[in-house]
Amino acid sequence: MDMKGFDGKHLWHPYAPAVKGPPVNMAVKSHGSVVELASGVRLIDGISSWWCAAYGHRPESVVQAVRAQAEKLPHIMFAGFTHDPAAELGERLLRLLPEGLEHLFYADSGSIAVECALKMALQYQRGCGRPKRTRMAALRGGYHGDTIGAMSVSDPGGMHAVFSGVLPEQFFAPKPSCRFGEAWREEDFAPMEELLRKHRDGIAGVIAEPVFQGANGMWFYHPQYLRELRRLCDELEMPLIFDEIATGFGRTGKTWAGEYAQVVPDIMCVGKALTAGVMTLGCVAASGKIAEKVGTFLHGPTFMANPLACAAGAAAAVLYGSRDWLKEVRRIEAGLRAGLEEYRALPQVRDVRVLGAVGVLEMERIPDPGAVQRVVLEEGVWLRPYDRYIYAMPPFVVTDGELGKIVGAMGKLAAMA
Repeated sequence: MDMKGFDGKHLWHPYAPAVKGPPVNMAVKSHGSVVELASGVRLIDGISSWWCAAYGHRPESVVQAVRAQAEKLPHIMFAGFTHDPAAELGERLLRLLPEGLEHLFYADSGSIAVECALKMALQYQRGCGRPKRTRMAALRGGYHGDTIGAMSVSDPGGMHAVFSGVLPEQFFAPKPSCRFGEAWREEDFAPMEELLRKHRDGIAGVIAEPVFQGANGMWFYHPQYLRELRRLCDELEMPLIFDEIATGFGRTGKTWAGEYAQVVPDIMCVGKALTAGVMTLGCVAASGKIAEKVGTFLHGPTFMANPLACAAGAAAAVLYGSRDWLKEVRRIEAGLRAGLEEYRALPQVRDVRVLGAVGVLEMERIPDPGAVQRVVLEEGVWLRPYDRYIYAMPPFVVTDGELGKIVGAMGKLAAMA
């Protein structure tokens, strides 16, 4: 059977048309920082398979944990049952999570974790006797997932603009303009403060990607914004939700991006690297205050706390503690900063941004998809620009040589834009 031909006729890919979709590469194997294609071409994965393969592809300890669990209990409903992998993952997560986030709800994915967090905020307000608080506040420039609730709190002018008028209406403040590393400007928080005070009786909670706004803007902002947000949420009795799905487990240079502000949210969403990119799984961590007022939480996915996914997560947590990954992230940050800075002089490059193991070239225009595919195959580096952003988020195991090739491919693509 011609698998690739079948794919072209019948399989619908992300952010692509079903008919006459873009070219795809037939992957057959992955390991470390490399994805091997059926053609024999080896690609250095510059974006960690959409940011989740943080410790490299196919980490042996995680694969072994899934294999062993499959021989015993591949799945059991979580209503009325529990199992060792769920408890072990929870115990290991609590060692890593900010103090005070002690109640864990397992979700199917990052997007569903966001959905759960929003529902928790709504149920919390009802538990507090404030049922009219039914809308959320969020930041423009944010991205929280592709399900209905998650889209509703993502930038309304971003990739989900086509659904405007259909999604639940939320409140949005301008994205923070004070960059990470700049001197703090108090006026940067003023629009959010005005919004929350004006609509305090209708807002159930506030959600933000701490410090690093991902897919809708690739933007790093000042941690003081989060401190101000924490202060105001406490005053107005609004749960503060951090979406650490992309930022967690060291990606920005801290285990959690919220650590840059020394702020602990009331609810936190994690995913992606949670299972080292081996299985789909999300988790929502909530404080005791939230859990007490929520009471019976009205959510129950069929595959909640799937034993295979939890086994992968527990093994990934062990892997995270087995090596100084933050040191590796600092190494990657230095390489990205030094390598990408030389492209700032290109006329097509609007800005260069680096934080942790994230490097961004903001372009004047969207790179041509054909040019992207040519660079990928010619340079042996997997890149997938979004909108005007050519970015890299490589696995933490990437070598200096591989990192140099990623930076070089980004520069070549930028020069062609």
